[in-house]
Amino acid sequence: MDVQPETYKMADFRAPLYEVKANLFKGLAHPVRIRVLELLSAAPEVSVSDLLSATGLEASHLSQHLSVLRRYHLVKSERRGLQQFYMLANPLVAELLAVARGLLEGVLHATKEDLEYSASAGHSVAGDGSK
Repeated sequence: MDVQPETYKMADFRAPLYEVKANLFKGLAHPVRIRVLELLSAAPEVSVSDLLSATGLEASHLSQHLSVLRRYHLVKSERRGLQQFYMLANPLVAELLAVARGLLEGVLHATKEDLEYSASAGHSVAGDGSK
């Protein structure tokens, strides 16, 4: 059986959990894949034609990203007639995206506060050492 190296790493139960987690995040490590997952989080299922329309990608590029998401068990698909539909493989994927969004909002809020403090205190935002 010809197994892709990434698939083997995800299925290797002898690997430390942190390595398995890192491999999962590799599946998330592209803006297009995050966008696809967000689209799938908003609906029970989405057709490939709707994903193409929403992402603006060529079919071959979308297919490659969907393949990665399937390989990492983040999405699953179902064919009905001539249409292919995708859905999240697990509802926890939507929760993971929501947690990431909340984390980023917190980071952005803290950064905004730091910039406002620097501006009000007369500190240089550029970090050039001038005050």
